[in-house]
Order: sequence, then structure tokens, then C-alpha cells
Amino acid sequence: MIRKVLSGGLRFYQRYLTLLGFGSCRYYPTCSEYAKWQIQNNPNIFNAVISSILRILRCNQLFVGGIDYPKISCKHLHPIYRNGEIPNISFWYVPGKKGCSVIKNIFLKGPQ
Repeated sequence: MIRKVLSGGLRFYQRYLTLLGFGSCRYYPTCSEYAKWQIQNNPNIFNAVISSILRILRCNQLFVGGIDYPKISCKHLHPIYRNGEIPNISFWYVPGKKGCSVIKNIFLKGPQ
């Protein structure tokens, strides 16, 4: 329930408020996209919200910016295969020293 409310708020921000000029971010992915990925992939919603808030606080002229993918725990990840079919992959999880980086799969075909 909380994930749906947060996702709905982010979707509203991305569709309507960025048109008003609030959409200048120093990072890739943007802060709203980062928060969306955290909410979708982080098993702990509290950690997802805290990570998103810290990212928004870093998005200013005092920090360089650049590429900063969301980090999540790798422990909960496991492949899910049903009837021998490969699942639709919307995110890549790249292992690192401080957890897995979440990277959007840009090679999907059709609407996402």
C-alpha cells in the first residue's frame, strides 16, 4: 500500500511538476527516477525512502553529480523461472562492494 502511494506521488511529479521547470537534476538517473527504482526494488521501504531523501539532499551545487545508481541488498535477489520460461527483465542487478546497483534495462521492447 505504501509503495503504491509513493509510486503514485512520484508518477504525478514526473508527469506534471517537471513540466513547470522543477526537473533539473545533477545526477543520472534523475532523483525522481532514483526514488522510483528504490521503491520498486528495495525490500525495505524505510531504507528506500531514506536513500531517496539523502540523494535529493545531495542534488545541489555543492556536489559534483554524475552517474549514481541505486544500491540495494543483494540477499533477496534470486531468479524466478516459471514453467521453464525466462522472466521479463526490467532491471539489471550488478553486484558491488556495498550491495547491488540497480540499472534499468533499456533494451526492453514495447511499453514499460
